[in-house]
Amino acid sequence: MIVVGGGPTGMMLAGELALAGVDVVVVERRATSELVGSRAGGFHSRTIEILDQRGIADRFLEEGQIAQTARFGTAVLDISDFPTRHPYGLALWQNRIEPIVAGWIEQLGVRVEHGREVTGLVQDDGGVEVLFRDGESMRAVYVVGADGGRSLVRKAAGIEFPGWDATRSNLIAEVEVAAEPPAGFVQNETGIHALHLMEDGHTYRVVTTEPQIGPATEPTLADLSAALIAVYGTDFGVRNPTSISRFSDATRQAATYRSERVLLAGDAAHIHYPAGGQGIGLGIQDAVNLGWKLAQVVTGVAPEALLDSYHAERHPAAARALQLSMAQTVLQRADPRTTALTGIIDDVMTTDAAKRQVAALIHGLDIAYDLGDGHPLLGRRMPDLDLDTPAGPTRVYALLHEARPLLLRFAGSGPIDISRWADRVRAVDVRYAGAWELPVLGDIDTPTAVLIRPDGHVAWVDPGSSEALSDALTRWFGQPRA
Repeated sequence: MIVVGGGPTGMMLAGELALAGVDVVVVERRATSELVGSRAGGFHSRTIEILDQRGIADRFLEEGQIAQTARFGTAVLDISDFPTRHPYGLALWQNRIEPIVAGWIEQLGVRVEHGREVTGLVQDDGGVEVLFRDGESMRAVYVVGADGGRSLVRKAAGIEFPGWDATRSNLIAEVEVAAEPPAGFVQNETGIHALHLMEDGHTYRVVTTEPQIGPATEPTLADLSAALIAVYGTDFGVRNPTSISRFSDATRQAATYRSERVLLAGDAAHIHYPAGGQGIGLGIQDAVNLGWKLAQVVTGVAPEALLDSYHAERHPAAARALQLSMAQTVLQRADPRTTALTGIIDDVMTTDAAKRQVAALIHGLDIAYDLGDGHPLLGRRMPDLDLDTPAGPTRVYALLHEARPLLLRFAGSGPIDISRWADRVRAVDVRYAGAWELPVLGDIDTPTAVLIRPDGHVAWVDPGSSEALSDALTRWFGQPRA
């Protein structure tokens, strides 16, 4: 397996494949693992849960700052009373996120090759040949493009990238200044502008919206200076930039997440304005949804058709997140019409139902994959319940650390035999005496047995699933042993 792109999405996917015993290599265009600039600023509750499912959430929580990060308009949406072990977001810059993920996959034995710029792909019935700038090539059964919004893999595979063109652009930079800028941010008819002192005590992180959409070229210090003068009347003497880059509100999504033996994940599959902080979380969710499926196909456990569920599940989930980002982008202007709209939204956000619905969407806690009719838990994230087992107390997410499918048989479930899938699915007899509660939906009927996929989503519930357990096991984890 080859994963193109060594950012959080690509590395997370490689880790998932390694947990399943698949030989995987990550190829990254950057010459080193060093990331210039801070980039994205953290992730939301569901992403923290996913990291907890792999036993690595604490590594990130120790480095970052937990906070109520969800905002819509001017409303801060507090989820501290949500039924999750992590009812908050995490503020942590990408240049600190990536080394943590890299350390995890290094422990799993994943090989990462830097300085490998991909220039093309050649597909045939047996696999994919990846071509590199240095004239070398590498072959794999499948290739996943996690190589960002300008994805070479997506273009080489001929996958269309429809969506909406940019209506604004921003500059983000890390610079020194000659004059101390004002605290806080400015919001005007152009957008949002701010300068914040970084942890080193002398560098400022600058984000400013340009008066006009900037060109598709690398921005300069002069561009940053002009944009700041347009807002503040001064550029504060910006100098010695560590990084300067441009991003826009262009919003696009791949028409398909798979073209034969080439798949896409993260920004290669979807781009959007960073309003709402969805970027890294969406990519990690893509990776964890795809990893176990791809591993089962590569190892011959499941048929290739299982990969169709990746697009079927993740494309709609990302489409909702992109709509959310576009809506939040609109609310960042301060013209009279936007101000009027923001006022109405703020009034709506005073109602508990609206706050919970939007907060769950922002935090990824409301995702429900369409796995058929039945129990409300079907297709949703499994709550991280505290359990009693014959081996002692544990919790659901601790049982998912190895990324194996899991059948929980609760007291009173009666005999449930999955011996013919025992090489793939772990069955655990458990007791749980508390209430079952889901974000937004509230209390739900108590199941007697639950089949959980490696990504933490529920594939079958007893009672309440329209298909038999044997059908669900076959559908997700291949044919039983003879």
